[in-house]
Amino acid sequence: MMEKYVIGLDIGTTSAKAVLFKKNGSVIAESEWGYSVSHPNPSWSEQDPIIIEKAAITAIRSVTKKAGVMKKQVIAVGISTAMHSLICVDNKYNPLSPSIIWADGRSVEQANKLRLQTDIYLKTGTPIHPMSPLCKLVWMKENDYQPYIEAAMFVSIKEFLLLRWFGEAVVDYSIASATGLFNIHTFDWDDDVLEVAGVTRNQLSKPVGPTAICQGLTSELANLLGLETDTPFVLAGSDGPLANLGIGAIAPGDVAITVGTSGAIRQMASKPQTDNRQEVFCYAVTEDRWIMGGPTNNGGIVFQWLRDVLGEKEVELALTKGENAYELLTKLASTVTPGSDGLLFLPFLNGERAPYWDANARGSFIGLTMAHKKEHMIRAGLEGVVFSLYSVAVALERLAGESINIFASGGFARSPLWLQIVADIFGQPVHVPQSHQSSAWGAAWFALLAVGEASSLESIKDSIPMKQTYEPNNLASNNYKELYKTYYQLYEVLKPHFSTIANYQRNVK
Repeated sequence: MMEKYVIGLDIGTTSAKAVLFKKNGSVIAESEWGYSVSHPNPSWSEQDPIIIEKAAITAIRSVTKKAGVMKKQVIAVGISTAMHSLICVDNKYNPLSPSIIWADGRSVEQANKLRLQTDIYLKTGTPIHPMSPLCKLVWMKENDYQPYIEAAMFVSIKEFLLLRWFGEAVVDYSIASATGLFNIHTFDWDDDVLEVAGVTRNQLSKPVGPTAICQGLTSELANLLGLETDTPFVLAGSDGPLANLGIGAIAPGDVAITVGTSGAIRQMASKPQTDNRQEVFCYAVTEDRWIMGGPTNNGGIVFQWLRDVLGEKEVELALTKGENAYELLTKLASTVTPGSDGLLFLPFLNGERAPYWDANARGSFIGLTMAHKKEHMIRAGLEGVVFSLYSVAVALERLAGESINIFASGGFARSPLWLQIVADIFGQPVHVPQSHQSSAWGAAWFALLAVGEASSLESIKDSIPMKQTYEPNNLASNNYKELYKTYYQLYEVLKPHFSTIANYQRNVK
């Protein structure tokens, strides 16, 4: 009997990954193709959508070729993408603008004004922040941005691909929810918010459920992808809820922590919950499930910065001896005791989203002494990212309830040191799957559901090969509890200075 496979296509901030799975969750092959982020002005973050499209095509073609599977063995492709991207396109689906991504901060002024209109957040579940397409659209309107004026449609990177590959203007609930334009109670675009953004319904895609299928590739595109022309492409969702699904964190009390370039902590809920504090997001996933949580701008990108600034020796060793620079740096950091001998790091290198939603926030080392060395700074950086996630967890528990099980996914799940830091700071065991590509597996599972090869959302728990569990060290946990009290207060103390510094930086060319 011919073996069947499913592909999870995960389009992230820095790369497009195609992962070929068996139906039981086993990874057969992976293929990853990177692309860059450009910063044409201070705080702007843009990407070329055509380059991303080419990377996605290459990743899919490469993964089937690597595995040596036949076209007809791939029964479906599920699509996961990062949230909050915005592209202006013409009526032939050509891009008029770059893809303006989640990390873009040009709409700080607009976000500050919109944040006062709490009804927008209460209806949409999207915190008012420059990450959201709503704020970007208002910036475009107020600055007479030419692509905005000429646009036939405003789309995310996923919608862009679906338009170009199938000519269908559809968007799944979770990507729509992350725009700030979608009402999570009515499952439709919100007319009042559309008026604020200055866009009309016919400039947006039709919201559909995660098992919606697009089908009918041209022969030319099918050949480029290495797939049959009738291969079903399933919309699935955004990378956040799909990571929860792919790791099995779908029951009350199941919490997923994901760290890739950015990071997030999330929990599924059976009803939408928002309040005036606007600390966490609440996005629709299916018609009876919502995802709640908070993202940090500063995940793996902090480690990348530490490598670039402090890891010259390790990078050189990696290049000459074929070793991994990140592994060398974590090995060095592991020689330092938990708490980095009193050195704290606020990891706000990219501003910050949850729970502060402050694009002006800036990174800081606190407590530096002559006794601290490079290894202390590296460990403090890793700890700072986890402290940031823990601060979101505190806000999340207020609305979603106490965490019972913690699951880890994303690139950081390959780092034993980072995972132990999570277990110690949270004071709970951390469960890790064999594959760190949980968003891709979540997308693939929705694809299996869509084509009738899976029975239910919940049954994915039987198809997630687990790797190991990291148990907290009580002594380390107690030390971190004390340090967190200081970490938590530092943001409020430094906030006025962050604003002054950020304004200065924006005015320096």
